[in-house]
Amino acid sequence: MKIILLGAPGAGKGTQAEIISRKLGIPTISTGNILRAAVKEGTPTGLQAKSFMDAGKLVPDDVIIGIIKERLTQPDCQNGFILDGVPRTIAQAEALERHGIRFDAVLSLEISDEVITSRLTGRRTCHTCGAPYHIVAAPPAKADACDKCGGALEQRKDDLPETVKHRLEIYHRETEPLKDYYQAHGVLKTVPDLGGIDATNKEIMELLGK
Repeated sequence: MKIILLGAPGAGKGTQAEIISRKLGIPTISTGNILRAAVKEGTPTGLQAKSFMDAGKLVPDDVIIGIIKERLTQPDCQNGFILDGVPRTIAQAEALERHGIRFDAVLSLEISDEVITSRLTGRRTCHTCGAPYHIVAAPPAKADACDKCGGALEQRKDDLPETVKHRLEIYHRETEPLKDYYQAHGVLKTVPDLGGIDATNKEIMELLGK
């Protein structure tokens, strides 16, 4: 199966992609990961991407689509794949279609902005060992200190309230219109917020007919 995972930052796309990937035996293709891999391997499109990244610029759509196309030719994608983090815009979706890359299902994880804000702004990471915490869902035994090594807990800049608000605004403006685009293509499947990873995944597998 060829799947796209859509959803706001913090909607749980990465977590669900990991479970679907394991259950269906298909790879997850995350834009960030394949960009870094293409740059490291020095592929032609990787070198192109590096020149933009080194200049502090956004990597253009055609370069990102080129890197995805390269990745999809690898043997592990023969039986399908999951795209996480791309397409982000209608322009990217149209570019994928022009390259003959089509999908069986586009899963839209529907989670309210309030839940996402609480989820992201509550995240903390140990400065020393990198252990993850959440001040509500998975708090440390002692406030602001890591249970494993005693290191100080910090909040990523990405998770500060103002940054989260800005990221959600960009999602609603640039990425959410993809729901209508894929609805018109007959492949959109809406996944409601069921409050837990397992319940959400059960719903996803049913929507996929698995």
